[in-house]
Parts: sequence; C-alpha cells; structure tokens
Amino acid sequence: MSTTQPRLKPLRTKPRKPWTPSQIVLTLLGIAVSALFVAPIAAALFTSLKSEAEAAEIPPHWLPEVWTTQAWKALWKTGNITDWFVNSLVVSILVTAIVVTVAALAGYGFARTEFKGKTVLMGVVMAGLMISPAVLGVPLFTTVQQMGMVDTYWGMILPQCAPAAMVYILYKFFQGIPRELEEAAFIDGAGRWRIFFTIVVPLSRPSLAAVGIFTFIASWNNFLWPYMVTNNPDLMTMPNGIATVMNSYGIQWAQLMAGGLMAGLPLIIVFVFFQRQIVAGVAHTGLAGQ
Repeated sequence: MSTTQPRLKPLRTKPRKPWTPSQIVLTLLGIAVSALFVAPIAAALFTSLKSEAEAAEIPPHWLPEVWTTQAWKALWKTGNITDWFVNSLVVSILVTAIVVTVAALAGYGFARTEFKGKTVLMGVVMAGLMISPAVLGVPLFTTVQQMGMVDTYWGMILPQCAPAAMVYILYKFFQGIPRELEEAAFIDGAGRWRIFFTIVVPLSRPSLAAVGIFTFIASWNNFLWPYMVTNNPDLMTMPNGIATVMNSYGIQWAQLMAGGLMAGLPLIIVFVFFQRQIVAGVAHTGLAGQ
C-alpha cells in the first residue's frame, strides 16, 4: 500500500514595509539621544583605563594610548571600597524601607480619610516639594547634632526619610482606586487596616515598586548629607569615599573615573532588572501628562 504524504504549504511571509520618513527621523533622533547619554559613561571608562599621567593630559583624547588597569588596582588598594559599598547599601535599603512605609500610610490617609487639619497638612506636604534639600542642611544638622546622632547610621538615614514627593505620588495613585472595593470590604466587616494591607497594597505594587526604586537611587547618589553628618572614614558612603581619591598632586582622574563607574554599577543593575516596574510605576502614579 502506498501512503501519500500531505503536502506542506509554503509559509507566506509578508514583505517588509519600507520605512516611512517619520520612522527614519525618529530612529536617527533616538540614536543621537542615546549617544548623548552613553558618551559620558564611555569617556569615564576610557579615562579609567589610562595611566594617571595620560588622564591628566590637556587637551584630552578619547582612547588610551596605553591600555592599563592601574587605576582600578590602585583604587582597590588605597580606597576602602568594601566598607563604602556596605555603608551605601545599608543606608539606601533602610531609607527605602522607611520611605515606602511612611509614604504609603500617609498617602492612603490623605486619599481616604477625613480629619481636622487635613488641608493644612496637605499644604505642608506640597510645600515640601518646593523647598530644596540643600536649604534644610543647616537646621537638619543642628537637630541631628542635638540628638547625638552625628557619625551614626541613623544620622544619615532619618533626615532622608521625609518623602514629600513620594507621599504625593502615592496619594494620587490611591485616589484612583475605586472606592467600591473598600466599601464592599467594609460591608463584609473588614477594618481600615485590613483593607489597606489586603486590598490597597496588592493593587499598589507597581507604584510602591517605583517609589522604592526612585528612593533607593536618590539615597545611593546622595553626597551632600552624608558628607555633612559624618567625619568617621569608616562610615563613608560610595560618593563620599570616591571624593577622597586624591594625593598631594591633586585629583587622581583615572581612579576617580573608576570609582564613579563602581558607584554607578549597582544603579545600572537596578535599572536593567526593574525597568518594567519603573515604567509601570510612572504610568500608575497619576503623574503622566501633568
């Protein structure tokens, strides 16, 4: 008996449409903007692979004439990279945890509860968005000094935990959650705290993730406040420690660039792994288009 094999129909592929002029312009614009942002990182990388003498040459040139990792090795030997990294990690994680907790509770309170003085307190929060943190440096330092928290972790952490912008972001998001969900839970006998933790928080994960990521990045990059409140070299964070990369001849540019890349690497990793949460968080905060 002969068996007939079914004939397979060839797959029809649609011809690719030619690019429109607008697509070409947008692509070229995207490449130009990307190059603009990548150029400083590339310059720092190339400088870190030069010798100190070559890095200090004027006028500077992009590519090293002699490729060397001398700056990276010297930074590991002379700098206290491990302690700087651990200090930054401890401070940033604790600040992020406190800010997310405080901002979520405050934002939900403003969005869903009525109490005396609510308008005044909301005005205070909004005023916090208009004041530069640098202006508060002296009064904050005086307060921390009177509390005996200079040269301590808590002295670096607590003043960074007044999250006016993060309260506003979550306040706007909580306003968009349908009240019917909470009213149904109230009818079933749930209390305010149970509703917050079982309904509101799960629905707010994108915004909470965005607030946490933004806070972590801001705390990791914070140079001024840890510099003001710490004199102990063992408590230096990454930005403060890298700023001490100097000798009697001045700034060591190759080592400075290497340290800057080390400090920025965790933030690049955070963005690579959490970029979806960042985009989703911005989309759900209520700030888009404002």
